[in-house]
Amino acid sequence: MSAMLRVTACGVLLLFASLAYAASSSPYAGQEARDIKALSPEEVADYLSGKGMGLAKAAELNGYPGPAHVLELASELGLTPEQRATTEALFQKMQRRAVTLGTELVEAEGALDRLFASRTATSDAVKVSLTRITRLQGEIRQVHLDAHIEQATVLTAAQIATYARLRGYDAAAVHDGRHRH
Repeated sequence: MSAMLRVTACGVLLLFASLAYAASSSPYAGQEARDIKALSPEEVADYLSGKGMGLAKAAELNGYPGPAHVLELASELGLTPEQRATTEALFQKMQRRAVTLGTELVEAEGALDRLFASRTATSDAVKVSLTRITRLQGEIRQVHLDAHIEQATVLTAAQIATYARLRGYDAAAVHDGRHRH
């Protein structure tokens, strides 16, 4: 094959590749129909129901069990009636606060969305909106992390090790939640 023919063939291939790329849709396609563009319906539901959504991974994966999972594993962990009652109260407290803050966050994301939908977004208005959203995200995460910290004080070291094993974590890498490293 001559050099000119190879260059032409490469050019044609590049043209087809760029046309195919341009014809592919954006990863956001279909999301423009969402009520709140930045949140999926699942994320909205999770915030409104106070779910953890992985916000406490720093605690969970370092030996600070979460109250929801402790309650799920109550039998396997051998919780005493007092531990169970304390964990249930801790979970309810966390849940109430997370739902309240999650509702505020969904409302704040809706307000940001409306700024853009109404074509009234300005840098200053967006900054105010984002400051509120970021504060709420931090507060929600704090609620979940605090619950893990408190939960670790309710369990014994053996229960925490069992929890780590039952959750599929490397128990050697997870400390008992009471020691600082």
